[in-house]
Amino acid sequence: MHSKQVKAVLFVKENGKITNSDYQNLNQTSARTSVRDLELLVEKEILIMKGKRKGAFYELINGVNGL
Repeated sequence: MHSKQVKAVLFVKENGKITNSDYQNLNQTSARTSVRDLELLVEKEILIMKGKRKGAFYELINGVNGL
């Protein structure tokens, strides 16, 4: 994971979830970059996406709290 993704995981640990907008604000990235980075965390089975489109958010997958 790169530093922006680590910040996102820590954010989720503290807040329970993260949205695309949260990621953009946290890391000063574009919408496209935040989507790509969050999708990578889903592919790595660290986060799970819930909801669709504008209502989507990401949570930690059960069992990865030790990150």
